[in-house]
Amino acid sequence: MRSYALGLLSAIGLAAGLGSASTMGQTGADTVEAHVAAAKAAAGQEHAALLNLCDAPAPAPTPQAGQPPAAQPQGPPDRSQWHAEPVKVFDNLYFVGQTEYSAWAVTTSAGIIVIDTIFDYSVEDEVVGGLKKVGLDPANIKYAIVSHGHFDHSGGAKYLQDHFGARVILSAADWDLLDGSTQAKPKRDIVATDGQKLTLGDTTLTLYLTPGHTLGTISTLIPVKDNGRPHLVAEWGGTGFNWIQNRRGYITPSRPDRFWFETYSTSAQRFRDIVAKAGADALIANHTRLDGSKTKLPALATRKPGDPHPYVIGNDSVKRYLTVAGECAKAGVLRLRG
Repeated sequence: MRSYALGLLSAIGLAAGLGSASTMGQTGADTVEAHVAAAKAAAGQEHAALLNLCDAPAPAPTPQAGQPPAAQPQGPPDRSQWHAEPVKVFDNLYFVGQTEYSAWAVTTSAGIIVIDTIFDYSVEDEVVGGLKKVGLDPANIKYAIVSHGHFDHSGGAKYLQDHFGARVILSAADWDLLDGSTQAKPKRDIVATDGQKLTLGDTTLTLYLTPGHTLGTISTLIPVKDNGRPHLVAEWGGTGFNWIQNRRGYITPSRPDRFWFETYSTSAQRFRDIVAKAGADALIANHTRLDGSKTKLPALATRKPGDPHPYVIGNDSVKRYLTVAGECAKAGVLRLRG
């Protein structure tokens, strides 16, 4: 863990250097208002849901040592509250998630890569059942990339590992995060590294460590095709400023609020530079409200030949999405001074 932590700090320092050469759309004034204005300008009409990050409340008090954790709701919600039907999004990318939480299946010439595994109670219905509904065999799942160790994205990983032998991929920091969880979890398997290439058959995904939402969040570039035409999808692996409410899980003397806001902002800038260079022109997220999936998935059902693809938004728009995330984090840092 020590070597990983040193590498993480080095990566953050490098990204901070990169950030000095790019303004992320700033107006030049280092104020809360300036960063919020930059985020709003970058969001336009496309990324309005992401602007909620700029409305994040002031951090809650940090629990004192010995204070019991808040009680958690018992049992899964009724299926009617979360079930969604699978959708073929690109020639080789399928949505197999829930109404609010996304899971994605990348098909290749040698099997399937699942990105995020949603909850333990829904993975069999949505991922396994969803693949079957679109004519795919879940036995062909070879890898499950877990963007980060929160249970709404990692909960189904153990099921896929146990039933299909899927190789589970998390960052070192988020394997450690799972180790501290009381939930059922997969056996520690593949540790993601920054810039790692995951090749299965004719398809290569590229994984980047983008700490912020968690210490080891993974963001991914995914090559896809739309009726044979190539596109590059970017997935920002974790979005919310969870440390604002989950103080016990995030805040320590060495990692106060400032650490999380600044780490998040640096990662957003770095991944923005990556997608700019790579030319990513499509965007997905792991929550359906954050990438417009609630309207884009139904739109695919009525799409006619020659119509634009709802997920192909252009490289500039993908960059602006990450600008929104980074500027809202910068505003959060400055609010700490208030």
